[in-house]
Amino acid sequence: TILVYDSFNDVKELADNGNTEAASIIQSWADAEWFTSRDPLAEKNTLTVFMVPGETNTDDLSPAQDAWSRPDIPLHALAFLKNPRDGIEGNALEVVEELKKKGNPVAYVGDVVGTGSSRKSATNSVLWLMGDDIPNIPNKRDGGFCLGGKIAPIFFNTMEDAGALPIEVDVSKMEMGDVIDVYPYAGKIEKNGEVIAEFEVKTQVLLDEVQAGGRIPLIIGRGLTTKARDFLGMDAADLFRKPAEVVDTGKGY
Repeated sequence: TILVYDSFNDVKELADNGNTEAASIIQSWADAEWFTSRDPLAEKNTLTVFMVPGETNTDDLSPAQDAWSRPDIPLHALAFLKNPRDGIEGNALEVVEELKKKGNPVAYVGDVVGTGSSRKSATNSVLWLMGDDIPNIPNKRDGGFCLGGKIAPIFFNTMEDAGALPIEVDVSKMEMGDVIDVYPYAGKIEKNGEVIAEFEVKTQVLLDEVQAGGRIPLIIGRGLTTKARDFLGMDAADLFRKPAEVVDTGKGY
């Protein structure tokens, strides 16, 4: 979808000249099948907590001394939390694998997450260990959940780009190995049937970003659908959530 965006006019010209395959592709774009063919975020998500108390910075997740391996995501992920820190007993990779045996996706949870430099490799490592395989794309994963009392803005954005769901929420009642239920639409988290935290997603568009596989695919895909619908003389699509209007508080930028 991303690579074809700038070639829309080439496909359009083929369709204009009677190429039925090109016409069917434009119809598919107009119907946003790139989006609707993917599962929406579930109402209830049962997760196992990987808890890192205190502040996690990007050097914890992607150590500077291992910068040489960053282009190789699975290899670089071996350096995840390799440097000793409070709250992690033993090898962090082994802890993650042990938590996976509970049968749920593992969520990265911390008091403060992702401070420091804006390393995409930090996100890559978290998602390699806790994300989802991408069909036909080796050595890269998307999806996953990140819960933090505070999530650094740039880390939040890189998680968005990768199709993960970052949520700023009170994590004080979560401990390593807890099994929790996250309700992103209802804005609550339960443990053993009891509500332990409530939240609001940063923007409702975030839910579409997860379904699309990331913020960038959503932005590019929406533009592609708009172009296709304009070409076919169709009304604007109502398939996507719209960002909330910014309210002027009178306080300036």
